[in-house]
Amino acid sequence: MNVWFADGTIFAVIAGITVLEAAGLIVWHRSTAGGLRPLDVIGQLAAGALLCVAAFLALSAAWWGWVGLALAMAGLAHVFDLQRRLRSNKADERG
Repeated sequence: MNVWFADGTIFAVIAGITVLEAAGLIVWHRSTAGGLRPLDVIGQLAAGALLCVAAFLALSAAWWGWVGLALAMAGLAHVFDLQRRLRSNKADERG
């Protein structure tokens, strides 16, 4: 188990679980119309998954550019999620 943390494998596992969670939530929504809408799921989970990817890359001694790209993508996913939430809150306040 120690190796999973030393080389960053744990972050790859967590990112994979997050992708499976997103897929499951999207399938659930499409089959039952319950739960979160697909863009809400993606917005919420993408930033965390991309942070895990960045941590994995950093701990596995990847080129710094890949780490920076993963961090930048995580930031963009976070902004995307915030914009969706703010729009949703404004729509709720109006109507």
